[in-house]
Amino acid sequence: MENNELSMPTKYDPKAIEQGRYDWWVKGQYFEAKDNETKTPYTIVIPPPNVTGKLHLGHAWDTTLQDILTRMKRMQGYDVLWLPGMDHAGIATQAKVEQKLREEGKTRYDLGREKFLEEAWKWKEEYANFIRQQWAKLGLGLDYSRERFTLDEGLSKAVREVFVSLYEKGLIYRGEYIINWDPATKTALSDIEVIYKDVQGAFYHMRYPLADGSGHIEIATTRPETMLGDTAVAVHPEDERYKHLIGKKVILPIVGREIPIVGDDYVDMEFGSGAVKITPAHDPNDFEIGNRHNLERILVMNEDGTMNERAGKYNGMDRFDCRKQIVKDLQEADVLFKIEDHMHSVGHSERSGAVVEPYLSTQWFVKMQPLADSAIELQSKEDKVHFVPDRFEKTYLHWMENIRDWCISRQLWWGHRIPAWYHKETGEVYVGHEAPADAENWEQDKDVLDTWFSSALWPFSTMGWPDKEAADFKRYYPTAALVTGYDIIFFWVSRMIFQGLEFTGERPFKDVLIHGLVRDSEGRKMSKSLGNGVDPMEVIDQYGADSLRYFLSTGSSPGQDLRFSVEKVESIWNFANKIWNASRFALMNMNGLKYEEIDLSGEKSVADKWILTRLNDTIANVTKLADRYEFGEVGRVLYNFIWDDFCDWYIEMAKLPLYGEDEAAKKTTRSILAYVLDNTMRLLHPFMPFITEEIWQNLPHSGETIVTAKWPEVNEELSDQQAAEEMKLLVDIIRSVRNIRAEVNTPLSKKIKLIIKAKDETVLSTLENNRAYIERFCNPEELVVSTDASAPDKAMTAVVTGAELFLPLEGLINIEEEIARLQKEWDKWNSEVERVQKKLGNERFVSKAPQKVVDEERAKEKDYLEKRAAVEARMKEMQG
Repeated sequence: MENNELSMPTKYDPKAIEQGRYDWWVKGQYFEAKDNETKTPYTIVIPPPNVTGKLHLGHAWDTTLQDILTRMKRMQGYDVLWLPGMDHAGIATQAKVEQKLREEGKTRYDLGREKFLEEAWKWKEEYANFIRQQWAKLGLGLDYSRERFTLDEGLSKAVREVFVSLYEKGLIYRGEYIINWDPATKTALSDIEVIYKDVQGAFYHMRYPLADGSGHIEIATTRPETMLGDTAVAVHPEDERYKHLIGKKVILPIVGREIPIVGDDYVDMEFGSGAVKITPAHDPNDFEIGNRHNLERILVMNEDGTMNERAGKYNGMDRFDCRKQIVKDLQEADVLFKIEDHMHSVGHSERSGAVVEPYLSTQWFVKMQPLADSAIELQSKEDKVHFVPDRFEKTYLHWMENIRDWCISRQLWWGHRIPAWYHKETGEVYVGHEAPADAENWEQDKDVLDTWFSSALWPFSTMGWPDKEAADFKRYYPTAALVTGYDIIFFWVSRMIFQGLEFTGERPFKDVLIHGLVRDSEGRKMSKSLGNGVDPMEVIDQYGADSLRYFLSTGSSPGQDLRFSVEKVESIWNFANKIWNASRFALMNMNGLKYEEIDLSGEKSVADKWILTRLNDTIANVTKLADRYEFGEVGRVLYNFIWDDFCDWYIEMAKLPLYGEDEAAKKTTRSILAYVLDNTMRLLHPFMPFITEEIWQNLPHSGETIVTAKWPEVNEELSDQQAAEEMKLLVDIIRSVRNIRAEVNTPLSKKIKLIIKAKDETVLSTLENNRAYIERFCNPEELVVSTDASAPDKAMTAVVTGAELFLPLEGLINIEEEIARLQKEWDKWNSEVERVQKKLGNERFVSKAPQKVVDEERAKEKDYLEKRAAVEARMKEMQG
């Protein structure tokens, strides 16, 4: 390792060190799963981002957590597969492509289905490239040799297999459902194609007479024309005004049909009269109420927005002309007694501008109850899906226990076309993997499947299923962990679980790590309207991928939202800079040390023994906390070890032997620097892959890349608790002297007299053996260390565990001020004594707490009592 100072630039520049590194990793195939039978497989499938646009901070957070897990497991010797891929995102992508076409003055109908799909595939390729570039910029260790897309041939085959299988089991059926209908273009619209505008309308108040002649019930509506399709009036079952009417009937005005009064929790007692008309064929909420009460669905409108024959005398009228006429007729019949102005939000077609009509339509459904029951039962077994944090299991189970059938058909062109064909003459339905043999007599369903239908198969469809003998499926399924936000537990997590169980007989993943949402620094949701969104790529351009990754992964605890803060990202850049400078210093002083020359067997200083002990503690804590997904805590442990222990203390202390004359001490110090830095870079690597690879490549090392380097392990032989205690004493003394100097404004360059009174011979021996450190970091012109030292009259004092410090500062100190300071210190130790004695005086604590905890509190009590007594004695001396 000659000329280390030349191969590491003086300044930390994330752009320079990140440049080209990712391509080097990918080219070296370091991220590819090798199917090594001697290793245990560890699999994560990426939640596939939609090919609708570029990745946001939520994606960056989500994928960084996955990258940390996979990088760590790879280093721990697992055969890691992190499988990348993207989702076709039916509704969202089709809307984007149609918007692009509209800007060119075209519609999808001008192009026709085939040409439109060609445009959609072009869009997909363009945005898939953007996403791959962003993955690269973030440094994600993905196995591109296995990248999948929800519309690729293998996944399409899996989708057909699942559809056909569920259909044959009676778990997929066709039924009626309310959709958004555009009467102008006569097509169904997805929710994303509906634009809501506030419109000045009216509330029409009517009286429906009770069939038994005992009175009437008042209802109000904004769409009186739909009353022709009413099949009930609903009230809240707890509403005292109407309870007695539930089960009775009313006569539907104009039509003359008898319809029931039903009780349903959906009804808001506080709104209007507390009674609502129910039209299951023309309102999505009424449709659900109709399902619960087995009400008939009467469609009174045609696809073009005109009234049909079920509308009686209004047959053929435009829906809005019908509204005017029906209002007149109801007023004449004394049914309509009040019209009230009402501003309300009305859906309009994004394409034609027409008012959208909620419209009854035949759709495909999955019968959910049997699938949900299996998923609920799984959670009572040992091999259940573990939610982290576990509170989200309740969220998941609550949804599963209240499941409704899932409408899976969408009136789109971009997506998996439903594998159902209708006979042109008989109307017979055929469901299969391919078209029937006499294809010319059959017409395929024009609709496609809900995007979540294919996403639900993602953990196993990406592995080669339905071929159960596929090598990847056999080796890498089920997966180890899924990382996702709490906002898609229902949409995605739950669907993967019940489909995984149904088609593979196993949970699709062992753990689900749930994170929150990224919010702005004020805690607001990021949105276009607020203009508070943050582009992760811009943050990387400014501060580097490592700083962003470290902030995202350590900035919150599992399940919690994360507040984005530029200041915090900047402070992590400072942390990376500190690591860079410390590493550069170490490398410049290694004198060309080779990996095989690293030797930790030489005589070690207390600082050497201490840093090796602290490294062991850090390895143990980081490994344990990361396995529990507590990355915020991992961040804290690493930060404290690197910044405080290694940079601020060990490197400063290492300068003594490095700049001294003892060649053996120099050699040992270089080896320890190399060993600690190597292990520290490995621990930090999953969080900050770029800077750690750069530093590691400059260190004496074995292997090609830190990506495949071995994860650090605790080496008990290098732990020395006594040295750790001794070092704590030295650090306390140095800190105390520095604090006193700062308090009386005496710079370190000014020499002072330092008297240290050791508590006993053991402490004395430690201090004598380490005089060099005290002299180097306290800069005394005279250092007196003894067990019977007495304090001079005018002195600043400090009490540390095991010793008292006296700094005679003639002319620099005011006695009264020093007594006041000591009084404050006495108060501090006194409150600590009272706190710990209160704890130990609590019988429940002493009997219930583990013995180790009680012993620790007793040791604290002894320590605090000693410190208080020493301060007390000093105060008496000064007052005396």
